[in-house]
Amino acid sequence: MDFQLNLETETVDHCHPSQALCAQPGDSVRSVLRQMQAAKTGAAMICEGSKLIGVFTERDSLRLLADNANLDMPVSEVMVRNPITVRRTDTVGRAISLMGGGGFRRLPIVDEAGMVQGVLKVSGLLHYLVEHFPKIVHTLPPEPHYKSADREGA
Repeated sequence: MDFQLNLETETVDHCHPSQALCAQPGDSVRSVLRQMQAAKTGAAMICEGSKLIGVFTERDSLRLLADNANLDMPVSEVMVRNPITVRRTDTVGRAISLMGGGGFRRLPIVDEAGMVQGVLKVSGLLHYLVEHFPKIVHTLPPEPHYKSADREGA
C-alpha cells in the first residue's frame, strides 16, 4: 500500500495516542507542574469536568520561569485557551499538517462534545512512521550526513 494513501486513510488512532493528564482551571501552576512531573508528561489538558478548555505545556512553564512569574496563580490565567484539537477519526495527514503548521508537539484528542479522549504526540507519529518504514529507519547510520575524509578500501 502506498504511504501517501495511508496518510489520507489511516486515523489518529493508528498513531499510538497517549492518555491525557487533566488538571482543573483553578489548580495553581505549581500544582500542575508537579502533576506533569509525576506523570512524566510535557503537557496538561485543562478541563472543566472532562471538557477541554485549555492546554498548559512545558514551553509555557519555561516562559513563566524566565519571567519570574508567580507559580501560585491559577493555571487558567496562563493556559492556551481554545487549543487546536483532533478527533480519533481524523486522518494522520491532517494531524501532521496541524502539528507542522502550528509548531505543536502535542494535540489534544477530543470527541464531538469536546471531552478529552487522549493526546497525540510527535513520538506517536514517529512510532507510526517507523512501523511503515522499519527497514529505512532501522538501517540509518548513526550520523546520516557524515562524509568520511579518507577513502575506504584498496
